[in-house]
Amino acid sequence: MIEFNPFSLKGKTILVTGSSSGIGRGVAIACSKMGATIILNGRNQMKLDATLALLETGDHRVIIADLTNSDSVTRMISELPAIDGVVHCAGIGQRVLCKVANEQDVDAVMDTNFKGPVLLQSELLRHKKINKGASIVFIASISTWSPSIGNAFYSASKGAIVSYANCLALELAPRKVRVNCISPAMIWTDLILQDGIDEEQLKEDEQKYPLKRYGTPEDIANLAIYMLSDASTWMTGSNVKISGGGC
Repeated sequence: MIEFNPFSLKGKTILVTGSSSGIGRGVAIACSKMGATIILNGRNQMKLDATLALLETGDHRVIIADLTNSDSVTRMISELPAIDGVVHCAGIGQRVLCKVANEQDVDAVMDTNFKGPVLLQSELLRHKKINKGASIVFIASISTWSPSIGNAFYSASKGAIVSYANCLALELAPRKVRVNCISPAMIWTDLILQDGIDEEQLKEDEQKYPLKRYGTPEDIANLAIYMLSDASTWMTGSNVKISGGGC
């Protein structure tokens, strides 16, 4: 019997930004298990090396780059081979009330969550690093339509990414390059613990979800695999909510 697996990533080279931890690390590990060659990107060599050690055996590599620094991005582009997929995971969380926000607060989150991935994507295209038929995935958030106090700029940055991705999908469709977004609800990563919320409060809150838990990086990684694989060749311009039945 011929083995059929439309979700296989064998022969594909995938760039995962923000892969030093959290969703990015989960996506990188899962994609390597599906046969992809992974290019890890982040700013912390030690954390990226830890991710590298968790990947399935393969010709994987690490490229250190700060996506908010143009010189760093230029150097990264020069080191990259042509790729078959990108998962834009790099991002930061931020909680600040609108009435006390300043320019630095706005710039910090927008530079990392919106400007960084957008300008990286432009450079990838300008330097012809994206293969025909490739897939581009942005990690967005349900916060774009599910507001919470103090989350205005994070929500705005993710909403901007979704709008950008919709336009990019149209521009790249003639080359059969697909562009989609994943919008998770609460995911158990270090990011949600940075807001100063007690872990016990979070565990209590997750019981409000129909499936009685927050998501994991692996939950998001499995959806990313679908979007990166040939199983989704008729899917572009989509923003998929993954929320355990909530929100």
